[in-house]
Amino acid sequence: MKKQLRISFSMLTLAAALGGCGGNPGSTSPTTGTPQASATAPAPGISTTAAADVELKTATSAAGPIVVDKDGKSVYFFTKDVKNSSTSACKDACAAAWPAVTTDSDAPKVEGITGTVGTISTAGGSKQITLNGMPVYFYAKDTKAGDILGQGVNNAWYLVSPSGQMLK
Repeated sequence: MKKQLRISFSMLTLAAALGGCGGNPGSTSPTTGTPQASATAPAPGISTTAAADVELKTATSAAGPIVVDKDGKSVYFFTKDVKNSSTSACKDACAAAWPAVTTDSDAPKVEGITGTVGTISTAGGSKQITLNGMPVYFYAKDTKAGDILGQGVNNAWYLVSPSGQMLK
């Protein structure tokens, strides 16, 4: 039993030392002289402050501040959509390459976005998120957080700014 307590206490001590209180990366612990763990920076363009229920948030990209989903995937506008028309101009093959950003909520939760957030009904019965009256989409070739491969495709697809403007 004493051996288990010592091991548990040692594990707890190690966890506390590794957790640190900030410290400088690469510095040593004042009590053990061992290197302190440093925090791993998030992937470029990923916000670390969003709550789990936030559907859209902001991130920094090579194109500047942009709107991303809760997982950091970039969001785009389609120039062929008509503002406040309540419909999407992207259908069939277009919709396969540019999936709609959908929600279950009538009032999607966002963080850091100053544009007007709303929804429209899709042909499939889902709710597509809109910013400033324009539907928003993902790009199928953006496979990970921070990808912005859809920017400027066919001079028709552009990233969305936090204010709900098209970034050209």
